[in-house]
Parts: sequence; C-alpha cells; structure tokens
Amino acid sequence: FPAWNYTWIVSTIGGFGVGLCLYFFGQPGEMAKVIDKIHDPGRLEPSQTPGMIATSLVSITAGGSLGPEAPLVQINGSLGSWIADKLNLTLKETRVLTFCGMGAALAAFFGDPVGGPLFALEIPHRRGIQYYEAIIPAVVAGIFSFGVFRFGTGLEIGGIYHFDYFDSIPALSWLNLLEAGVLGIVGGLAGILFIGIFRLTEFAIQPIENRHIWRAILGGLGIGWLAVLYPQTLFFSEQQIETQLIEPASTFTVVTLLGICLAKMMAISLTIHGGFRGGFIFPLFFTGASLGLAISFLIPAVHPTIAMLCCMAAINVSITKTPISTSIILSVLSDTSIIPIIAIASFTSFILTSNIGLLRTQRPRKKVENPQCLIKTALHE
Repeated sequence: FPAWNYTWIVSTIGGFGVGLCLYFFGQPGEMAKVIDKIHDPGRLEPSQTPGMIATSLVSITAGGSLGPEAPLVQINGSLGSWIADKLNLTLKETRVLTFCGMGAALAAFFGDPVGGPLFALEIPHRRGIQYYEAIIPAVVAGIFSFGVFRFGTGLEIGGIYHFDYFDSIPALSWLNLLEAGVLGIVGGLAGILFIGIFRLTEFAIQPIENRHIWRAILGGLGIGWLAVLYPQTLFFSEQQIETQLIEPASTFTVVTLLGICLAKMMAISLTIHGGFRGGFIFPLFFTGASLGLAISFLIPAVHPTIAMLCCMAAINVSITKTPISTSIILSVLSDTSIIPIIAIASFTSFILTSNIGLLRTQRPRKKVENPQCLIKTALHE
C-alpha cells in the first residue's frame, strides 16, 4: 500500500468532516459574506461563530488551502458587534466596534498592529478605505491586541520569513523600481488567471452546490490528489513559504515552480468551493512566492527576494484590492526594508485589475440618511 495514498484518503475523510459541520451547523459566512455583513447591517452575527470555528478547524486539519484569519475575523468581529449591541450603540458606532474586533484579530495573526487593521478596513471596498471613522479605533485595538498576543505567547517581534538563504539584497536602484512594476503586472495577470480558475470551479460545482456533504467530500478528494502530485500545496502555507519554497529553493526547476503555482491556485479554488472555511491570504502569498521564485530562476538578474515579495503582493492585491495594507504586512513579515518596491508592485497590480474582482460583495460605502439610527432599528428593516 503506497504511502502517498494516505494523503488523498485523509483529505477526503476531512472533507466528509467538513460536510458534516456544514450539515449540522449551517453555512457560516466566508470572506464574501463577512464583507457583505459589514456593509449591511454593519455587524457580524455571533450565532455564526460556533459553526465557523468547527468547520474551519476541520478544514485546516484536512489540509485545505485556507487559513485561520477568516474565523478569527468572525470571532473577534462578532464579539465587537455583541458588545455594541449590549451598549445599545448606533449603527455607525456598531460598525466601528466590529472593525475594531476584526482589526485586532488580524493584528495578532499577521504580527502587524498597523497593517492588520488597515487590511480589515480596505477589503470591504475595491477602491480604498471608506469607513474612515474606524481607522484610529481599529489601529488602537490592533496595537493592544498585538501587545497582548506577543506578551502571552512569548513570540519574538519581527518577520517570520528569512530570505537570507539567498544573497543579500544590493542597494536599491531605479532598475529595481522598474522590476517591481513589471513583476506587479505579471502578478496581476496571475491573479486574473486565478479568478478564471475560481469561476470555472464554481461553474463545475453548481450541480451539487446544495449537497454539502458530497461537495465537501469531492473537494477533499481533489485537494488530496493535487497534494499527491505537489505536496507543497497542502495546508494554508504560512510556514510552508519558508520550509517548502525558500529553504529547498535550489532543488526546484522553473517548470516545477510554475506547476506548484498553478496547483496551489486549483487547491484554493477546490477548498473554497468544496465548502471548506477559512481565509486565503497566505495561500495567495504562497502562490505568488512560487511564481516569483520561478521568475528569478528564469531571469537571474532579478533578485529572488524582490521577485517573490513583489509577486506575493501583486497576486494578493489583484484578489483582495488591499494595496496599502498588503505592502505594510509583507514588509513586516519579510523583515526587509524594501517597502517601496513592494508598494510599486502592489499598486501596479491594483491599477491593472481594478475592474476585475473575485469578491462580488466588495462595494462603495452606502450613504445613510440617518446614521444615528439605533442598531435595533437597522435590524428590523
């Protein structure tokens, strides 16, 4: 009995577990639904939290390409909404407190007390932060969350990726700025390819869309077989960027890295459409890292660190439309000082893909005639 069979068997069993969670707990809100609720009614329901926790835990354990950021956002965001409800706050104040919870969760998760909250504020829209009144409260919440988390866990403050496996980055020049722009275009095009794969998977799964157990089983089976071919695609890839890409970089070929990149895109799509729950930020980072490493092998003049970080930023921005926070977060995670390069790649991708979106619920801020209305009134409408 070949050992590789365990991969697809375990992921398929995990898919069955996800299906059972969906059957008994209902369908907790994934990222698009969270965004929709932030806009209207401006709060996250605490009743969704148990189902999200259970489904996400099984999803991650089964090897799905989604991370814990979505359940963390749901848990903390709904806690903010619950507190606002108890204090009988207005709709506007409730949304701010919900953003505080979301920002605090992401600040602890990313290890970035500024980038995390800004990500929570950017992602509801396709063009910039619009709930401006929540910026300072969310960042303050993020700072406290970051401090408590680091003190409680004892983890060191700093980046989690170490690019010193490659040669040190030389002094930046105008050529690096040009490279960042080109890499931003390549990463943006890769993001468009991912959206195409995502939509194709969505179309293929429609016949069994409401059969949650079978859909999750097939999703787990697909994830497992992709992992048999490319084991690097398993799990949500926070640590795998370093352990599966950076450390063994010299063992890969360009074709292998491009295969990993494409397989990861397919794994994310199967995970989401299989009903698994979680966030796709680190899986997108992994996809970009494999693409960037392939480019640096293909064009040795491009430094691997620059290529990887620029493609990580560009792919994520093409999907999430978060150029400001993505630039800050990747600068912190990589423990590098090339934020101008990352920002150029981010905004190049953002401009290229501004009219192409994956999250259909992203939209401009709704004008409220009477923003002082109570949250209870909003819920009864």
